[in-house]
Amino acid sequence: MGRRDKFKSRSKSSYSRKPKSLPDKLGTKERFIVFSFKDFDRNQGQSFKDWETDELLALAVEKLSQISNLTMSQALQQQIIKIYTKVDFPPNSDFIHPKHVKEDVKWASFHIQGKECIIGYVEDNIFYIVFLDKDHKFWITEKKNT
Repeated sequence: MGRRDKFKSRSKSSYSRKPKSLPDKLGTKERFIVFSFKDFDRNQGQSFKDWETDELLALAVEKLSQISNLTMSQALQQQIIKIYTKVDFPPNSDFIHPKHVKEDVKWASFHIQGKECIIGYVEDNIFYIVFLDKDHKFWITEKKNT
């Protein structure tokens, strides 16, 4: 009789959630990083299936989970996320700028382990994932000390 009915319907307002955030030095709140696959390019780089076959997908999801507990300024300060500020798109790349991605985005990346990277762009606290790059072909650099 005194037990709560756990299957009782809930009001719509009980489902609303507010984004988590951390206060910055000025007392305003900076939101945690969120990830979007809205602009994921299935024609370049690898697929999720490829990364699953190579046992990289679980590592990538774990890394996304860890990064989502940071604000963008924390991730940049800790050098987890790197934003390419000097050019619009890498001059030496096996990738081409996808037509569905705006021209003036701030391209960025983070490593999963070793050379494996997730490439995308940043707007505010959102990291838009565009490419999976297991061979480090987005920004090709000459090998050091070889």
